[in-house]
Amino acid sequence: MSGTPGRPLSAELSEQLLAVAVDILADEGWGRLNSDRVAARARAGKAGIYRRWPTMAALARAAVGRFRLVTPPGDTGTVRGDLRSLADRWTVPLDREERAAASIVGAARYDEQLRAGLDEALVRPLSEAVALIAQRAEARGDAVEEDRLALLHSVLEAFWWQRLTAAGDGAVLADQVDRVVDEVLCPLVEPEDLPVAV
Repeated sequence: MSGTPGRPLSAELSEQLLAVAVDILADEGWGRLNSDRVAARARAGKAGIYRRWPTMAALARAAVGRFRLVTPPGDTGTVRGDLRSLADRWTVPLDREERAAASIVGAARYDEQLRAGLDEALVRPLSEAVALIAQRAEARGDAVEEDRLALLHSVLEAFWWQRLTAAGDGAVLADQVDRVVDEVLCPLVEPEDLPVAV
């Protein structure tokens, strides 16, 4: 957190301001996040906001960047099972944190602070999850090639952005997730077939 010299910043007020920011982002969207609304809801002065975050983008980054929108997959004993565990979140509607993150996706194209918040909330945790799946596969003797892991990460990230930006509540049917895992994700990590001898 940034701050100016003077009285120590209250951690309790900081948490309250972050919670209010998340509520506004999740329920009303990025376009409605401003210091007047945050101050009114938190019953705090605007100076208290700007002592912590110089811009609303910095506040949004601090709020969203604390989230982990991708949780580590369960250890199922197979790459397919781990991928299905990772993608299971797609079957439920967006929660408050995801709605808040979704509200800044468009604006993040033009704002470095917002991009950093989404990177912390989604991109990094997804990278860690993919790396974990790869580590487990290697430990079982089923190592996945680096270029295939990179492609897997890119495709998973695209599905996650789709989840956040599509119309509706973000949820898809479980059988649709199964098809994505079986027909899109698993083929990405399977070794190429060896040429058949003639």
